[in-house]
Amino acid sequence: MNTVDQIKGFLDEADLEAEQPREDLLVVQLPGERKLFTTVSIRAGAHSVVLDAFVARHPDENLDEVYGWLLEQNRRMGAAHYCVDHLGDIYLTARLPNASISAESIDQVLGTILKHADGDFNAILERGFRSAIEREWRWRLSRGEPTTNLAAFTHLAPNGESDEEPVGERSDKPDGPAAP
Repeated sequence: MNTVDQIKGFLDEADLEAEQPREDLLVVQLPGERKLFTTVSIRAGAHSVVLDAFVARHPDENLDEVYGWLLEQNRRMGAAHYCVDHLGDIYLTARLPNASISAESIDQVLGTILKHADGDFNAILERGFRSAIEREWRWRLSRGEPTTNLAAFTHLAPNGESDEEPVGERSDKPDGPAAP
């Protein structure tokens, strides 16, 4: 059984549907709470498997703060880490040697990716898109539009005009020892 088939079997056992757009590639969507879902591409190579998940587009502002915060998070993460592409978009990535592929290793990496893509999402948005969020609050309130999807950012509403409770921050607990 090749590596892709082996991983597909693990995903099937975990009730995660995977698309296979190419022979060496699986794509799975992980449901979230803060972020609707996180799409993870799982690419099998000759010697290793690479898992990549898009987290957020290039921040509009505070690049040093956003990227510095991501580097701090990398210290606490085990199976995956943050990186940016040539456009400055934010990803989570992990690499596993083919010899270490197991249901447990795939579960650990996908769990770490979901925990951080979903759990860190609002913190990334607030740091990198604060002005846009504040503008969105003002626009929606001025027109009587719903603000439900801004609930995590009630503290950014002008003059405390929102009655909604803010969503809590993510835990800063480490994921455990870093993967080799």
